[in-house]
Amino acid sequence: MSAPLGVVSDTHDDLERARAAVDCFADAGCETVVHCGDVVAPFTADVFDTDAFDFHAVRGNNDGEWNLQNAVDAFGTYHGETAELTIDGRDVAVYHGTSETLVDALVRCGDYDYVLHGHTHTRGHDEAAGTHRINPGGLPFPAGDDRFHVALVDPAAGDVEFVDLG
Repeated sequence: MSAPLGVVSDTHDDLERARAAVDCFADAGCETVVHCGDVVAPFTADVFDTDAFDFHAVRGNNDGEWNLQNAVDAFGTYHGETAELTIDGRDVAVYHGTSETLVDALVRCGDYDYVLHGHTHTRGHDEAAGTHRINPGGLPFPAGDDRFHVALVDPAAGDVEFVDLG
């Protein structure tokens, strides 16, 4: 297995859980971590400032703090609304997930091996026509998961492991 890709979303300024995600990704040997949006404030982004992995983030619907982009760009890459990445030779689209129609279109278009998103706070992994759709979940939310999860993805094998961080 190559180094796993770490995927997190919807941390919403919960520093304890953001730190738990960073520790999980570092312990798993992730070389790249993707945040699917709703970091919210720069002080939460700073938690992901580590030499353990490369960090990428997209904007979520609650990311209104004007300085968030500057905070992330100081140590990683802030992509704005969407990102297109190549990880271990696999094409990856990243979008917060505010529009389910857009998420579905990214999956159906056939251009990506992986579509990573958040927003619903509900973890999930499915595959359609060779494209993996992965939502790591987010903070516990009444209409979502009752626990906080992140995802570890083996891009080459297509394996996804959800890790319960409380």
